[in-house]
Order: sequence, then C-alpha cells, then structure tokens
Amino acid sequence: MDKEKKAAIIEKFAKHPGDTGSPEVQIALLTERINHLTEHLKMHKKDHHSRRGLLQMVGSRRSLLNYLKDLDIERYRKIVADLELRK
Repeated sequence: MDKEKKAAIIEKFAKHPGDTGSPEVQIALLTERINHLTEHLKMHKKDHHSRRGLLQMVGSRRSLLNYLKDLDIERYRKIVADLELRK
C-alpha cells in the first residue's frame, strides 16, 4: 500500500485530523491489507507464510471489531457497512 492510498484511507475514517489510532482507522487499514494479500494468494496458492500473516491480520481485525461493537454498536454498524464486511 502506497503512502497516498494509506493517507486517503486514514482521512476517510479518521474521527479528527491526525487520528491514526482509532479502531475505525485501524480496521480500514487492515481491511485494505487483507484484500491486497487475498489477491496475492489467489495467484500464489502455495505461499503459506503469507497465508499465516493473512490469518493473523484477520484475527486482529476481528478483535478490533469486537472491541468496537462492545464500545459503540452504531460505530460498529457504520464501519461494517462502509467496508462491506460480512457479519
């Protein structure tokens, strides 16, 4: 992910200027990395090291989503809708 794309994602999901640590921003960045790695693994089916990293990222995103759901259900529903995630 290049700097411009990352900056655009942060700008879109940030709660205030300079916000890079909110759960929404972290979930959006993880989702972008997960989507990119998923495409890589479609071509390179035997790349098990990257697959392990993908599963770790999915677990991290799931933890952040669970945290956000407990914190504020409306923010959770909004981020799931914006990123078109299942669940």
